[in-house]
Amino acid sequence: MRKIYLISTVVFWILVGGFWLAGLSAPKTLAETETPVQKGYTLTDVAAHATPNNCWMAIHGKVYDVTAYLPDHPSRPEIIETWCGREASLAYDTKTKGRRHSETADRLLEGYFIGELK
Repeated sequence: MRKIYLISTVVFWILVGGFWLAGLSAPKTLAETETPVQKGYTLTDVAAHATPNNCWMAIHGKVYDVTAYLPDHPSRPEIIETWCGREASLAYDTKTKGRRHSETADRLLEGYFIGELK
């Protein structure tokens, strides 16, 4: 009985540690970044953030800072990086292949919202 208790305790703490490590590698959302939320941005403001290390996109009248998400995006990096600093509604709606992003992607995108497009 003591052996079962010890083994189950060790397994429990290994699982807790695994979940903790998985949380460290999760993509950061706006709440975890230091980009201030502002009422509105222009396309000129968005264009100033056109690199993979500082990537903003305007999609459907909203501005998103997707910098933290780029390494986690499922496609090749160059596909999404070309839209950094630009109005990307068409690309988002078609995935450049005529298919719309999923509702899960829509919810995920909201976590990177920083302001409205003026």
